[in-house]
Amino acid sequence: MAITKVWLDESENECSMCGACEAVCDAVFEVPEKAVVKEGVDFAAYEAEIKEAADGCPVAVIAYAVDGASARAN
Repeated sequence: MAITKVWLDESENECSMCGACEAVCDAVFEVPEKAVVKEGVDFAAYEAEIKEAADGCPVAVIAYAVDGASARAN
């Protein structure tokens, strides 16, 4: 199973711009003003880092889909 999509789910909380996600995986996340997911990234290559960033997000806004599933995986 591979991560095929990563996004910010701000339906309950907003990104706090702490930069933790970028510190864990700057290949996928960037925090210029608030976190953004970079485009054109092979998410499967950074699966462990994406999961670590999602688990460590203090406001739990990082979401990802596995194998094309559209539901939030974390």
